[in-house]
Amino acid sequence: MGCGLYLYGIFPAPGPQNLDLQGLDQQSVHTHQTNEFVFLFSEAQQERYLASRRNLLGHERVLEQAMQQGYRTLLPLQFGLIIDDWQSVEQLLIVPQGERLQQLFGKLEGRREVGVKVVWEPDAELESLMAEDAALRHERDRLEGKSLSMDQIVQIGQAIEQGLTVRKQEIVTTFQQALNPLAIDVVENDLLTSAMIYNAAYLIPWEAESEFGDRVEALDQQFNNRLRIRYNNFTAPFNFAQLN
Repeated sequence: MGCGLYLYGIFPAPGPQNLDLQGLDQQSVHTHQTNEFVFLFSEAQQERYLASRRNLLGHERVLEQAMQQGYRTLLPLQFGLIIDDWQSVEQLLIVPQGERLQQLFGKLEGRREVGVKVVWEPDAELESLMAEDAALRHERDRLEGKSLSMDQIVQIGQAIEQGLTVRKQEIVTTFQQALNPLAIDVVENDLLTSAMIYNAAYLIPWEAESEFGDRVEALDQQFNNRLRIRYNNFTAPFNFAQLN
């Protein structure tokens, strides 16, 4: 016996006609039209889905496969959304948010989300900083082997931290100047690790992905293995489908 309906995302009507997808708990994915909105759903087998890596990827895979089959204008819904019936969807989502949903469809039409994450090597950057900053290197060498006061430790630490911050911002600015002009919208997200220095999502025209990918590749070559760049060129537009 099911535990309700698990929702993945929303299309503008008429939506997909012949999707053949498998969702969470190996359940078949279906569509249901309510007014001018078409919902992508499967029968929920649990009252609440744990936000595990497997479940999160399963949720995203359904959305991405639908888009890959040609249904590109898609509003992804937050993971774990289960409803009892379609009447509650109309009351809780369509009536209060219908106009906003239509605005988001307009924003996403003909556009796609891509993501760029940049990770550097902190130890290598510190070595480079010392090699390039003669004054900072001299100060470090002058204090090396001495018994330092707390003020001296704080001072040299702050100088190093400031130098690394400048290097980091120079890299970020280079990415922004190269990639932002191709985007309709940009969302800069939280950094996920201490070594990550940039994490951004870009909303771009579908036909601009090739040029965008080329620019990411050029940046990789420009920094000559100094950075690890993760480029996701196909994902559901989670960052640009927020119901504010």
